[in-house]
Amino acid sequence: MTTAAVTAPFRFFALHVVRTVRLGPSLVRVTFAGDDLSAFLSDGYDQSLSLFLPHPGQGAPAVPVELGDGWWQGWRELPDDVRAVMRSYTLRALRADAHGRTTEIDIDFVLHGVEPGAAAPAGPASLWASRAGAGDRVLLLGPAIADNRAIRFRPPTGTDLVVIWADETAVPAASAILGQLPAGTRAQVWLEAGHAGDIQDLATSADAEITWLVRGAGTTTDTAAGAPTALESIRGAQLPGAERPYAWIAGESSAVKELRRHLVRERGIDRRAVTFVGYWRRGLSEEQLREQSE
Repeated sequence: MTTAAVTAPFRFFALHVVRTVRLGPSLVRVTFAGDDLSAFLSDGYDQSLSLFLPHPGQGAPAVPVELGDGWWQGWRELPDDVRAVMRSYTLRALRADAHGRTTEIDIDFVLHGVEPGAAAPAGPASLWASRAGAGDRVLLLGPAIADNRAIRFRPPTGTDLVVIWADETAVPAASAILGQLPAGTRAQVWLEAGHAGDIQDLATSADAEITWLVRGAGTTTDTAAGAPTALESIRGAQLPGAERPYAWIAGESSAVKELRRHLVRERGIDRRAVTFVGYWRRGLSEEQLREQSE
């Protein structure tokens, strides 16, 4: 297998698991390394990545032998039960050596359906992450140029308030954003968690007010009895006075669209200063979403 460049600024990286850390009942952090990472460059924030995972029983993800410009068609032509599972994630953190070469990266996985008695079975990525161990092999499609189009968090010059909302699938990206905000940046932040045990202490130099919204047990779309919805929480909040606010909202597509409408129509935030990203859509797998977009 050749990890050749695809289209700048992205390329493939052959990686292996170094370690895993359970962060909460439904969160696990997986650290990856590999010689290829020396060419991995990213300015961070909400850097998007595509991760290719093996099916159970496979020693490595099955992908076309040559990962050149035609990799997508070659990957799609592999049999369904052989073709590597592709999932979208965000970079949680990276570490570099004294020469600035990336040596490790972290990706946080939300685990659904792996707990005993789960209402729905785990998907392939949750299942893989729950069982991942040192040495397990994956393939990553990621950035070879630090400032690239897969970073969407881009507050305009002069922004005087950052507003963030993220459900648990977007919490890793929101956490990375908070970790990079400069000191003195005012931020109002809402983060959703499926369980109280998933709440994390997040490091930030920003002047950030962080509110965790915890749902009860059940599916990722259930809201605990009496707990406010994302829209209710933000609609009822007093935002600090700001002349040039910027909002970044990410998570389930319908919730993201609803929040964007509220921020633009009810709050009066310039639509050009609202970044909204649907990480998933209720009732659809990533494969189904991909088919709809083709």
